[in-house]
Amino acid sequence: MTATAPARPRRQPRLYRAATDRPYFSTDGESYLARTTLRELDKTRPLRVLSAEQFAHWQTYGYVIVREAIPAAAARRLLDFTWEFQGLDPDRPQTWFEDRPWRSQLDRQLHIYGFVEAYHHQLLWDSRQNSRVYDAFVDVWDSEELWVTLDRLNLNPPNRGNRDRALIDPTDRGFDIELHWDIDTSLGVPPQRVQGIIALNDTSPDTGGFQCCPELFRRFDQWAPLQPADRDPLRPEADRDAFPVVRPDLKPGDLLIWNGLLAHGVARNTSENGVRAVQYLSMMPALEEHDRLRTSRVDSWRHLRTPRWNRTLVGDPVRHESKRYPTADLDALGSRLLGLTSWHDPDRPANAEEHACAASV
Repeated sequence: MTATAPARPRRQPRLYRAATDRPYFSTDGESYLARTTLRELDKTRPLRVLSAEQFAHWQTYGYVIVREAIPAAAARRLLDFTWEFQGLDPDRPQTWFEDRPWRSQLDRQLHIYGFVEAYHHQLLWDSRQNSRVYDAFVDVWDSEELWVTLDRLNLNPPNRGNRDRALIDPTDRGFDIELHWDIDTSLGVPPQRVQGIIALNDTSPDTGGFQCCPELFRRFDQWAPLQPADRDPLRPEADRDAFPVVRPDLKPGDLLIWNGLLAHGVARNTSENGVRAVQYLSMMPALEEHDRLRTSRVDSWRHLRTPRWNRTLVGDPVRHESKRYPTADLDALGSRLLGLTSWHDPDRPANAEEHACAASV
């Protein structure tokens, strides 16, 4: 009989401390451990963009809206770009439903949901390095040393034809596009996570879009202990009368920020010829000591490569953005939000290795 070697213990991912005076820790730059949850956080810095009433709404109901965080004209330019990037004609709805080969089942689902696989165009970076957008996230995290997420756009036409959600096999548990949590709500110490969108056009009841359950967020600590021990930690099963789902009204340029503990989703587009369009944009405490992550972020920006932080980021299947556009220009704020420049010493790159690369740009 051959002896069996003992199984190696699974190595725990390293926990990195964020480059801030607040004790935020993360392994991946998405979810953070903190001594105090964001809904209980006591501000140490004065509010920059949010009013006291808005900050109270954020902590009570899990979301806040910053009106015209970017100019409405900038939002319209981004909307034009989403059509152009995909080769769709906003005046010819038949072009919105043309078939193409699918690389995978995930690729097909992303098409149905309306994701636009562009990440580094100058217009996207203009939103990211907008000071009003940045200041709103400073208010939420009570921290100035932030990194911006390298995320994409969404253009969701009516959900019919090859964009019909019925083409996606339903599941009983886990992620549900119409209502879900962004974190595992069964954990005793829930991680802190923040997400955001900038509206590129007007919302309307029939085009669907962002929806959420703010009353469940407010009463989560009372609701959760009364649920079955095996409840789904990602998909809420809550009484819609007691915990109604709402759809915030958004105008072009409005920024909506939400807490990962807020159950939320995207309602179906049931309109005849309307679209829902947004830019996904959030900010998190910067993990400057996480060299691998920081280098990956800088490399993605410089070469217009598809970011690697999420498996659902797949890049455009027809003509990748790296073959279409130049590297986006960053200002001083954008350089810090990317990780190219250190927050603690703005006159130098985040580490010595990056110095030579930055000099060659």
